[in-house]
Amino acid sequence: MAAGDMTFPQDLADEYLAKGWWRPETLDTWLARAVDASPDATALIHPGGEITYADLEAVVGATASGLAALGIAQGDVVATQLPNTAEFLIALLAITRLGAVNQTIHMPYGPKDIEFHLAHSRAKAVVSLARIKDTDVAAMMLGLKDKLDTLEQVIVVGDAPENAHSFASLAESGQPPATSGPAGPADPCMLLYTSGTTSNPKGVPLAFQNLMCNTGFGAEEFDITSDDRILSAAPFSHLYGIFNFYAGFSKAAASVLLPVFTPPDLAASVAEHRPTVLFMAPAHAAALVGGGLMEGHDFSSIRLTVFSGAACPPELLRAYQGQIPDSRIAQLWGMTELAAGSFTRRDDGIERALTTAGPATLGNEVRVLSPNGAPLPPGEEGELQIKGPSVFSGYLDNEAANAEAFDGDWFRTGDLATLDAEGYVSLTGRSKDIINRGGVKYNPADIEALLLRHDNIDQAAIVPMPDEVLGERACCFVVTAGAVELSLEEVCAYLEAENVTKLKWPERLEIVDEMPLTPTRKIIKGRLAALLT
Repeated sequence: MAAGDMTFPQDLADEYLAKGWWRPETLDTWLARAVDASPDATALIHPGGEITYADLEAVVGATASGLAALGIAQGDVVATQLPNTAEFLIALLAITRLGAVNQTIHMPYGPKDIEFHLAHSRAKAVVSLARIKDTDVAAMMLGLKDKLDTLEQVIVVGDAPENAHSFASLAESGQPPATSGPAGPADPCMLLYTSGTTSNPKGVPLAFQNLMCNTGFGAEEFDITSDDRILSAAPFSHLYGIFNFYAGFSKAAASVLLPVFTPPDLAASVAEHRPTVLFMAPAHAAALVGGGLMEGHDFSSIRLTVFSGAACPPELLRAYQGQIPDSRIAQLWGMTELAAGSFTRRDDGIERALTTAGPATLGNEVRVLSPNGAPLPPGEEGELQIKGPSVFSGYLDNEAANAEAFDGDWFRTGDLATLDAEGYVSLTGRSKDIINRGGVKYNPADIEALLLRHDNIDQAAIVPMPDEVLGERACCFVVTAGAVELSLEEVCAYLEAENVTKLKWPERLEIVDEMPLTPTRKIIKGRLAALLT
């Protein structure tokens, strides 16, 4: 990368390659393999139609040449702020073909967040929509180009204003198509940023080897073949979303693109395009089940649904799977820094899929430690740590974060979990969510899960609030189910009836219209806590 490149120690890289955990492949390898095997097979299904693998190769090669004509070269960072569209994936493949690095920016981000990301990454170019509703995104990006010394090109999907380039014009540069590039398997291909649920986002460079072996292993375990159609409700700008695309791409499957998630649009897309594999977060399933959308649309094509992005209430997953009983479900635990760290396997029964996130993925190891750093026996809760070939090598230009994040080769995830005797991971919360009330600490995740079963509560999050006497007390934020009244006394009475000790009752209730959410619909507790200051 142009700045702050992270590399793996050579002895570690040699070990991963020797064991087959890394392979000498890039995205071009997978695309060439698909074109050779089935050039006329469908690669992308999007609102505008379908694109075959042969057509995808042609447009990627032409677009890569257009980027090169604008000065994009190996090691440059090219940012994309795009929904799950064909243009996103064409840009990704064209950027990486040149050996450049695709930085993703989430669609909800506004000028302040975008400026931070572009400045921190030193992006040389940015690809965005021309407009989002009433926002002139192209003008905003051109304003940032004038402000940031490193940003040289603004590329726009849609009508391009003066001093910007249209994305479509890249494929019409008149230059011979770039059919190959200089990138190697160890080179960074993507730069993603953490969601920042409790702190500022951090840049995570990921090499082809990090992502491709991990997602390829996932595709094998999920039995994905070229006959499958993969639909991701998660955005491609997020690691989970891009994992989903990679998994299908590794097997030359077709990707069904859902540009913007709404529950009705997801249900309609399933009914129309007949995907066989769905990748979703629990919140997506809650919207489908709660809105009765699975009853009104044909979901019979689905053979597998993979859940990730947040804790998965077993009752919700059971209700979802009950609507399509001939399908199966899997849970996946992952992070931007490590792709898929664990997931349930094809032979795991329904109960394991409901209650665990499976064992570690290929080559990875996990452990659970006590607060004093001692390994814990099966069944005891502690901090989940991981090491292995899918784990990134370090944050971009952030030595302080790196020092905090790593314990030797082990990455401190910040997740709380238990391991069973066979190494299956059960996530129980986040270490930063712990409430420390007068020296007595407790994890609010179980309380939040109980509150979600209350008839008048749609969403709930418990965050610590400062207290001069006890240090911290608990504040409960909720989104109510419709226009109903809800009091702190009612919440506490409900918890008492559920035999929750009084120590764990919230001491303040805040009703909000909506929760601040990450792109994979995790509640951003840091923003809720900021409301209390």
